[in-house]
Parts: sequence; C-alpha cells; structure tokens
Amino acid sequence: MDKMRILILGGTAEARELAERLAPRDALQVTLSLAGRTLDPAPQPAPTRTGGFGGVQGLRDYLRLNRIDLLVDATHPFARRISANAERAAVMSDTPLIRLQRAGWRPVEGDRWTRVPTLTDAVAALGAEPSRIFLAIGRQEAHHFNTAAHHSYFVRSVDPVDPPLTVPDATYILARGPFAVEDEIDLLRHHRIDAIVSKNSGGEATYAKIAAARALGLPVVMVERTGSNDVPVAETVDAALALVDHVASAGRKRGV
Repeated sequence: MDKMRILILGGTAEARELAERLAPRDALQVTLSLAGRTLDPAPQPAPTRTGGFGGVQGLRDYLRLNRIDLLVDATHPFARRISANAERAAVMSDTPLIRLQRAGWRPVEGDRWTRVPTLTDAVAALGAEPSRIFLAIGRQEAHHFNTAAHHSYFVRSVDPVDPPLTVPDATYILARGPFAVEDEIDLLRHHRIDAIVSKNSGGEATYAKIAAARALGLPVVMVERTGSNDVPVAETVDAALALVDHVASAGRKRGV
C-alpha cells in the first residue's frame, strides 16, 4: 500500500504525543524531526531525524525528495524561525501544512502582567530601577538581557546558558518541568525575586511560575506570540488528528 508520508517538526510534548498516536497507523509513514538543541532528548515514538534542514531551501528539498504529503509544525510556540521556514517551504513545495500549537495562557484575577511583543520590549519593560529578575525564557535568548546589566538575573533553563550572560550578577538554575506551585513560591521567595520574565508558552508544565507570581503579587513581563493567519492551527493533539484525517480524505499530492 502506498503510505501517506507525514513529517512532524517536533521538540514539544504535543509533537511526541501526535507521533505516538499516528505511528501505529498502517496507512501512514511518520517521521519526527528534532532540531537537536536539547542535549538529552527523551526517547521518541517514531523514526526520528535530528538537526536542521539548511533553511527554507533545504526544507523544501527534503519535502520534495522524500515526497512528504503533509508537514506538521509542532515546534515550540516561540520557534519563530523554523515556523516561518516551514510555511515558506510548504508553499514552495506545494505541501499541505498544519500547525499544532497549544493555547496560550490568559491572565486571571490577581495577575499583574505587562504584555510585550518581543524580548527587546521585555528588557525595556523592566525599567531603570535595579531589580532581581527571574528569567524563565530558556537559554537561547537570555543574551537579550545583557543590555540591562543593572539588574540581577536568575536564569532557569533545561541546558546550560552558553555563553553565559555578560552582566555582573547572574545565577543559573538547571531544571526541567513540570514544576509545582509550592516549589516555585519557595524559589521566588528564596531569591527575593522582584519580577518574572516569561514567554507565553501555554501548557501546564511551566505554568506554576505564573500561579506563584500571582500568589506573591509579583509582576510578570509576558512575551506574547506572533503567528500566521494562513496556516490551519490545532490547539490540541485531538484537533491535529482531525486535521490530518481531513488532509488524508481530501487526497494528497505526490512530489517528484
């Protein structure tokens, strides 16, 4: 039987679950692609490739050469470059594209959010008064805060920040979620944190810091998402499965 070929751009729990649920289907050939930025990734439920594609042209060529019938962008909500590359490569190769992206967090009563579009804006939002800042944005973009060296930073990431910040006062915390609210409250109190910077990643694994900030009355600088209106978006794995089934039932192209 001629199988439908699906490439999932992964790196999230949702990507792993989608691959796990699609892989047993006899009519599908599923490949999960990981960027390789996490030093110790969890075992994956489907055949996996690791590493970049070489930009838009490289991804377009991969889609064509491997005759991919459906591209699923299930990368992190803030993996903006690969999402943009996926959209362009899908158009260039005439490959259907869907995005699996969990819903973002929404403020509730008691939250003190300052919502900003970029990390550069987040730096500016911290102000001129020296403060003790908890950076919960991962390791790759922490360098933005080198421009505000008057603050003290506590940077939490799964892997080490390399190179480290150039600011005079930075503490690094290596940890992988999920985190408990009580533990986050203890951490914020122990380090006498004045404010948190977070990306609006959504999901439950790292939401505890937002709940902890609410409990302590701390302000949160929240970097919001940007995205395209041209790509169908599923906020859950079940919704993504429905989109996959829709593409399959609509017929699929074969690259050359």
